[in-house]
Amino acid sequence: MLRRFRLEEPESIQDASDLLARHGESAKVYAGGTELLLAMKEGLIHCERLINIKKIPDLDQVKLKDGTIHIGALSTHRELCCFPLLQERLPALVEMERNVANIRVREVGTIGGNLSFAEPHADPGTLLLVLGAKLIAEKTSSKREIPMERFFVDAYETCLEPDEILTEVELPLPPGRSGVTYLKFGYLERPSVGVALFLALDGAKKSIADVRIAVGCAGPTPRRIEEAEGLLKGKDFNEASRLIARAGEIAAHQSQAISDLHGSQDYKEHIVQVLLKRAFHHAYGQCQP
Repeated sequence: MLRRFRLEEPESIQDASDLLARHGESAKVYAGGTELLLAMKEGLIHCERLINIKKIPDLDQVKLKDGTIHIGALSTHRELCCFPLLQERLPALVEMERNVANIRVREVGTIGGNLSFAEPHADPGTLLLVLGAKLIAEKTSSKREIPMERFFVDAYETCLEPDEILTEVELPLPPGRSGVTYLKFGYLERPSVGVALFLALDGAKKSIADVRIAVGCAGPTPRRIEEAEGLLKGKDFNEASRLIARAGEIAAHQSQAISDLHGSQDYKEHIVQVLLKRAFHHAYGQCQP
């Protein structure tokens, strides 16, 4: 049962930030509420105030500007599945959003709320890591850009300041001859493991010019696996195919997998290796002209 709380409905970022600064830890931002309300019902979080930011205009827009896709933090998972721009230019993001949680969550849950809540077994953060995302956070007196790699601090903890609000996700358009894949596995509604991979080929040499690997859901936060990336970068397909098993071992070890109700540490590490191999072949296939 939900305990009593006061609902505030500011109509600007400044007003919302002022409310957060004034009420401190007794106030929480409310967007879709799919994670927050559940935690409140279970008694895991108690808030005296919810600050509903859904009346703030223009935070649910998706647009392309100067080679960068700008996604408003209030865009729901369902809406992100349907934007023609994303379907054309970032199909991996559309496919990931299409399979987030369940239909109820997709209808009302937002990309900004998902990231800000920092639930360990969530999909978007892992994929955004390999897409080179930057996050925009705003408060009354300032606005800053946060690289995706620095956003998550720990399970349910981000680098957002107490009076900051995540307002936008910025994604550079993938270059030509590139591929992006996100694969996950789980036997409960939340995934046990998620693996994301970005590949870009050197057109002349047909070697891997750029590669990004991220593992999520296995541990407290999604993580880039730079050592595994370095193993594959500069290699042609045949050499990279021979090295992908070793890259999987590195990714599994560095995923910080923990045993929980979604699986044991060893089980998750094995799944990381399986998914990375599949993701590599799938992403490489997308790179072909």
